[in-house]
Amino acid sequence: MAALRAGEVTSVELTDEAIARIERDDKAINAICVPDFDRARAAARDADQARARGEDRPLLGIPVTVKESYDMAGLPTTWGMPPHRNHVPAEDAVQVSRLKAAGAVVLGKTNVPLGLQDIQSFNDIYGTTNNPWDRTRTSGGSSGGSAAALACGFGALSIGSDIAGSLRTPAHFCGVYGHKPTLGLVANRGMVPPPGPALPVDLDLAVAGPMARTARDLMLLLDVMAGPDPLTYGVAYDLRLPPARHDRLRDFRVLVLDEHPLIPTGSAVRASVNRVADALLDGGARVERHSPLLPDLAESGILYTQLLISGSVARFPMDSYEELRTRVAGLSADDQSLSATRLRAMMFSHRDWLEADFRRELHRHGWRQLFAEFDAVVCPITPTPAFPHDHNPNPLERRIDIDGVEYPYFDQLVWAGLATMPGLPATAVPAGRSPEGLPVGVQIIGPMFEDRTPLRLAELLEERIGGFQAPDEGA
Repeated sequence: MAALRAGEVTSVELTDEAIARIERDDKAINAICVPDFDRARAAARDADQARARGEDRPLLGIPVTVKESYDMAGLPTTWGMPPHRNHVPAEDAVQVSRLKAAGAVVLGKTNVPLGLQDIQSFNDIYGTTNNPWDRTRTSGGSSGGSAAALACGFGALSIGSDIAGSLRTPAHFCGVYGHKPTLGLVANRGMVPPPGPALPVDLDLAVAGPMARTARDLMLLLDVMAGPDPLTYGVAYDLRLPPARHDRLRDFRVLVLDEHPLIPTGSAVRASVNRVADALLDGGARVERHSPLLPDLAESGILYTQLLISGSVARFPMDSYEELRTRVAGLSADDQSLSATRLRAMMFSHRDWLEADFRRELHRHGWRQLFAEFDAVVCPITPTPAFPHDHNPNPLERRIDIDGVEYPYFDQLVWAGLATMPGLPATAVPAGRSPEGLPVGVQIIGPMFEDRTPLRLAELLEERIGGFQAPDEGA
């Protein structure tokens, strides 16, 4: 980006280089599911002409990609669902509009799982996205196409979304950066399952967010994306994010976690968490491993599961609902596993949801108290690095292998849910590699609406432990 501003390279050159990489390398990775190269080249020419006139918008001439789930006028938005393979919106999502207004050159759209409902990215329309570090493994989901594209150099930035680690997990699996903003900070209109109308609704848990190859670029893209929808809160409100709490590493107070009561942490992930903790200590930060102020992690995992699942199945057809009722009735009262929690949450009444929402507010208050004593929390994103492709059509039958022991597939979501349930910002940061050479990341959770604080800490860590490394450079 600095070279572009300095006139050392043109947007047309950057765009042509990115397109050449995609055409050369993406057959093996399958990250870009909907290319838009003709319009990208035209936008690059326009950007160079604008820069020649003296314009300097935040992303002027920068090649970027967009998750398939965002509406882009003239391109299909399917969410990987075959019945909607021909759904072509007439208008851009608000975030696509903001990218274009900032001068970005959109190369195309990136692959997703069916309905965005998986920790992998594959569907019957566009196929499977592979991990650039090991093609037998997943790139993550649901923003797996975006993370793989960044790792391969298919553009400098991408936009994803996150409700269950959907941009943090792919960033962790592919060795790039991602930021889940504070709930409500980033407008989401036009990120809607087809063929639904693009309404300016407030989503529970789900956010749109930036992905990049450096921590600083995350902040650059968040500044473009952040702000209320001009159709609702934007009528009356202007956004002003507070600055990071500190600028120097030695001034940060950080709580480091590597254990969760509901699932073990794999050795490779634990090693990377410890590596970050050591870097924080070496930089003079105050690091603690325990705090009585931390909200109960087990209850947090249960609450997150209840809110996630009850919202996800709210529009299930009634015949499925009756089948669920029978299955829930057969559960033992003593079964308090996450699997049982997921099943019970599918049957939540509005009264049940309101009770869970109230307990969420108690957790939010607990986090406010914690962040009066700490500036950030560092912890895992998932218990393992990227796992092998698993396309079992029944996700409930899948298992995740943690150091040789198998656990229910969706139990691995509890670390991502730690920030999602209360709506806190969380930045995914590359933190090392596993013994097999796979990327391993951690997340930095910050105080609500203080997104610049975890992002600044991510920048400082990037300086001390390194950051993104392309697979062909590090394999």
